Amino acid sequence: MARAYSLDLRERVVAAVSAGKSCGEAAEQFSVSRSSAIKWSRKKRETGSAAAAKVGGHRPFLLAEHRDWIAGRIAEKPDLTVQALLEELEAKGTVVSFDTLWRFLRGLGMTFKKNRSAKRAGSA
Repeated sequence: MARAYSLDLRERVVAAVSAGKSCGEAAEQFSVSRSSAIKWSRKKRETGSAAAAKVGGHRPFLLAEHRDWIAGRIAEKPDLTVQALLEELEAKGTVVSFDTLWRFLRGLGMTFKKNRSAKRAGSA
């Protein structure tokens, strides 16, 4: 993903427009697009700053509100599969993908690994 132009460049373009140049002239002088000069000037007028907006961010898990219920179900039935848990969530009205549930469980530190004591890792 491309980075935003520096605040210094943005402020110089806006200052040139404020000094009487057209947005097109200022854009040509600083080698940026005309639309960028127009947008930066508008943003400076409306908000007082030509700074770039935040890019990206953290998106919370869709299952965050079900955390206690999921942890309780796994504590109640430790051999519950991800698919079975997914079906129980759907029965409650929460429809998510297998991958979403898997990532949520992994984020909680819960894994569904085969182990020898349960004889789940042996050959058929």
